[in-house]
Amino acid sequence: MNTQNNNIAASAGNKAVNNKTEVLAGATTFLTMAYIIFVHPDILAAAGMDRSALIAVTCIAAGIASIATGLISKTPIAMAPGMGMNAYFAYSIVLGDKVAWPTALGIVFVAGVLFLLLTLIGIRQKLVDAIPRSLVFAISVGIGLFITFMGLSKIGVVVSDPATLVTAGELTPTVLIGLAGLLVMVVLEQKNIRGSLLIGIIFATLLAVIFGYSKLPSTWVTFDIDISATAFKLDILGALKGGLFGSIFALMFIDMFDSIGTVVACAHKAELVDEHGRIQKIDQLLGIDAAATILGSFLGTSPVTAYIESGAGIEQGGRTGRTAVTAGVLFLLSIIFIPVIGIVPGYATGPALVMVGLYMMREVTKIDFSRMDEAFPSFIIVVMIALSYSISTGLAFGFISFTLLKIATGKFRELHPAMWVIFVLSVIFFVV
Repeated sequence: MNTQNNNIAASAGNKAVNNKTEVLAGATTFLTMAYIIFVHPDILAAAGMDRSALIAVTCIAAGIASIATGLISKTPIAMAPGMGMNAYFAYSIVLGDKVAWPTALGIVFVAGVLFLLLTLIGIRQKLVDAIPRSLVFAISVGIGLFITFMGLSKIGVVVSDPATLVTAGELTPTVLIGLAGLLVMVVLEQKNIRGSLLIGIIFATLLAVIFGYSKLPSTWVTFDIDISATAFKLDILGALKGGLFGSIFALMFIDMFDSIGTVVACAHKAELVDEHGRIQKIDQLLGIDAAATILGSFLGTSPVTAYIESGAGIEQGGRTGRTAVTAGVLFLLSIIFIPVIGIVPGYATGPALVMVGLYMMREVTKIDFSRMDEAFPSFIIVVMIALSYSISTGLAFGFISFTLLKIATGKFRELHPAMWVIFVLSVIFFVV
């Protein structure tokens, strides 16, 4: 009888320990992702959207998606509006192609629906399998370089120049504050301190307040949450006409590669892989990812996707959905601090973009430069995403050059059947 009681007590104790571990893991994931609350609204505000509403929308979208992931798939993977996709939304679709932001939200909705359909009928994985790994990694590197450029521009380190297109900016006080924030992020990251980006943003903001470049809010918390400036403003009909297929296609593909890469990486860390190397619950995860993108379009944000920062919580012992639920709850609680978040200047969030770009650039080591038929298209993707200031343009150039190289060298039989479809769609992208 005593043995049975001891076993029950031990089981209860282990459960309590596991619950504590999962909650701490969820808090760790939240801290590593929290920079998105500051950075994402800044990027979409450039497209003419209301920044205060975007702060709330970012928290709501991340909170709902992360909680849904935890409850439905029971995995420790959190979600939020994706970096890279928000840049494509604001700088390529809205500012580059001169598309009104409600129509751009319609594009997000259509891309999300197609994304979900591809997942449900199993085509999504086939399309991804058709593209060589080198090109997939090049997409991440190219977007990383693109995001880095945006971050340096926000800080003021890089400015426009009529003679050389861009040049180094002057070391003004705000630039120095931004660089100080960047230094803090790098040092903390070197020391493996969680939440380094968030701490760097807060540090730079405090410096801005101390030196009078930013003012403290009149109130620290608010329960008056208003997202009406962006919610349900999407123009679906507008997205389905006017030659916007290229943008839909590009956004769908960016979302596709980003989410699959993140899910695969986090699933292996969380040991969610069977004896055959297949990822457990991947269909559920990708389905939730696509549904979150659709939800985001109604709330008023660019695609919501799985976050690689979830790996931080997984490293802290997170193995179940409680980790993702904890992160989601913390995102929802952050909504009341909108007044505080609103004082954060762009040059304080710019360093976080530079760091995210650095993280994405790490994939360059996975590109196979020993094969010219993969090295050159990968190089083109990286260069054209950054220099054309358009992610979709870089992708199209890369896919077309890859296919043409295979044809020119007589290796066209090596092309996956789905790659021909991607080639045709890329050509159509330029035509339309």
